Amino acid sequence: MTDPLPPVLRRGFRTGLGLAAVVFLSACGVQLPVSQAELAQAASDVPAASTAAAVPRATAAAAPTPKAVTVQNPILFVTQVPLNGDPFASRISTFANHFPQIESAPRGGDLMIRYPDGTLRNLTREAGFGMDGQQGANAIAVREPAVHWSGTRAVFSMVVGAPARQYNDSNGKWQLYEVSGLARGETVRITKVPHQPTGYNNISPVYASDDRILFTSDRPRNGQAHLYPQLDEYESTPTVTGIFSLDPATGALRVLNHAPSGAFSPTIDSYGRVVFTRWDHLQRDQQTSPANGASNFASEAANAARLPDRSESFPESREGMNSPYGRVNAFTYNLFTPWQMNQDGTEELSLNHIGRHELSFNYLPRSFTGDGALADLVNTSLIANRTAVEIDSGLFNLREDPRRPGDFYAIHANEFGEGMSGLIVRITGAPTTTADKMTITRVSANGGLYRNPLPLSSGQFVASYTPSSRFQAGIELRLRQLETDGSGRLVAGDPLTGAGISKSVSWWSPDNRRSYSGLLWELEPVEVVARPRPPAPTGQLPAPERAVLTEEQVNEQSLREWMKARDLALVVVRNQTSRDIADRQQPFNLEVPGGVKTSSGNGRLYSISHFQIFQGNQVRGYTSFERGRRVLAQPMSVQGNPAYPAGPPGSVAIARDGSSAAFVPASQALTWQTTDTDGEPIVRERVWVTMQPGEIRTCTGCHGENSRNQSGNSPSQARPEALRQLLRHWKQADDGGASMPRRRNGSGPLAPGR
Repeated sequence: MTDPLPPVLRRGFRTGLGLAAVVFLSACGVQLPVSQAELAQAASDVPAASTAAAVPRATAAAAPTPKAVTVQNPILFVTQVPLNGDPFASRISTFANHFPQIESAPRGGDLMIRYPDGTLRNLTREAGFGMDGQQGANAIAVREPAVHWSGTRAVFSMVVGAPARQYNDSNGKWQLYEVSGLARGETVRITKVPHQPTGYNNISPVYASDDRILFTSDRPRNGQAHLYPQLDEYESTPTVTGIFSLDPATGALRVLNHAPSGAFSPTIDSYGRVVFTRWDHLQRDQQTSPANGASNFASEAANAARLPDRSESFPESREGMNSPYGRVNAFTYNLFTPWQMNQDGTEELSLNHIGRHELSFNYLPRSFTGDGALADLVNTSLIANRTAVEIDSGLFNLREDPRRPGDFYAIHANEFGEGMSGLIVRITGAPTTTADKMTITRVSANGGLYRNPLPLSSGQFVASYTPSSRFQAGIELRLRQLETDGSGRLVAGDPLTGAGISKSVSWWSPDNRRSYSGLLWELEPVEVVARPRPPAPTGQLPAPERAVLTEEQVNEQSLREWMKARDLALVVVRNQTSRDIADRQQPFNLEVPGGVKTSSGNGRLYSISHFQIFQGNQVRGYTSFERGRRVLAQPMSVQGNPAYPAGPPGSVAIARDGSSAAFVPASQALTWQTTDTDGEPIVRERVWVTMQPGEIRTCTGCHGENSRNQSGNSPSQARPEALRQLLRHWKQADDGGASMPRRRNGSGPLAPGR
């Protein structure tokens, strides 16, 4: 039996507005080293926030009698002038929430701190930001604070300015700011983070273990302004391009992952992993109609010609298609999935490599309609999870439980109309838990909607909550301490802010004058408490691949430096014929002609010969409704791999042991498929992955096995023959007269400067 969610959380719907975009919210991290005595003692001179009549509310669900608030540490949070429900692409939407325009992010909110005795302090106002009444040059909207490991400061995002008069725009962007002076009695100081991209929207910041700031941004991944904005894969709406790393001291800036439809609300867990939500939407363009002026550019170059061409080749068609293997089902993909990567951007993968068959297992159409061995349903006896995360929904605002490392709380919500609110779920995601053993468990009771779940170091729980059953105009969103009911599920207790925080403001929309007077929304809480810096994990080359390098006398560091200099990574698959035992939607009876075969003993046997890799190029443009460009999957084009005229463009051979190895573009989204001898696709990856310059990425099989493959065997530990052949080619290649001289195979390790 699955654990079905209430209809309000399962009614994902689509809109024909011709818009869409991204997701990124939430409060990251958490801390403050000031002693509890200090924190509980000060602020007697800081007045509590004023109160006023509550805004009109939707029908509220009955709630149990709440208990007194007993939150033990200060809570940093933001206030927001309420929106009219969840309008498309607003600051609280699941995607496209990075727009700074006042219609998407009404000005008038602040950065607030609540001390354990209930005293409230307006930090932005103390520092000279924000205003009441008519919003003008000093108006602000604030979002997503994250507390430093020391607990003495925090980073957040803020947009400054509102239209000064009718029909004007403020032209402000979301920018990163740092706040210090959080303890009572200290002077608050807010400064703009230096060296950040100034012409773009930078949001969702979090401190890395080494004090770099990681954040999402709509800056083009490679800084080329003519590619701005990147358009998502759904309605071709502007989106953030991925997670960036900034060293504020040196200005060193680089993209950690290139996410064609967006990556959101990163956090650092106790293991040092960057954990975030990514919008997985790799599908063919639904805006390809000539009425939209859709066409492909010849390349990503600023002067690239616009071609009379709208062709796409990956993944399957949205309408279905024919193939030599029979009819191929239509394919679309729309899921907000938990992901992880190292703090240097290496080893990006879905959380513990969890796949659609472990998340959305109720119905996943098979690829080839005529192959009776393929399945449309997942055999749930092979996986532990019983709560399906349906297509058109997802998991948002993942936050690790400080008392149970590897357990995360998140909001399960639909993509539209719910303001990223819904039920709270718990995810078991410790690094030692394989995807087939992961569980998603609903932990909140019926009644109302939750947002921004925050488990505290004391074992208590805080979240933003509305008693309304629908996210509509007039609802309140207040921070509540959560309690447990008789069944052990979380329910909303008393508000943390007493009668609430009220404000009266007005602004130009910019066409019309609008006003609001009443309670502000309370969003994105973080706990102000010190916590240990986690180690920053780094990728280690597994033993089979390390053995091949040793046998071929290749110095690993030299190989990595060579790739870094050329913005390349290396991907190695040990056995392309091996697939996870529960993944039965695509062919799993596979063989390499004249080589290895892996099957479950029934159904059609497919031969695979080529490993074709695609790179995400921003080459789809439109003339009718949107500037910027959308990403399309196109065959990769890199130097360094052996010439391979036998395979389709962007491919390398699959060796007889089932292995493949290829140099691939770094810092750019990649996906791939295996094909037969004629280049006909057999198994498609259908998700994007980014690799870093110099990274060596290894996979045991095609969709890596959790514990067993389709034959019931453990993942391959064989030394990949394809890697051996690639290294021999690399040692002998001239690389176009570059710095590495020709070397005869077996002539000794290649070392820097030789």
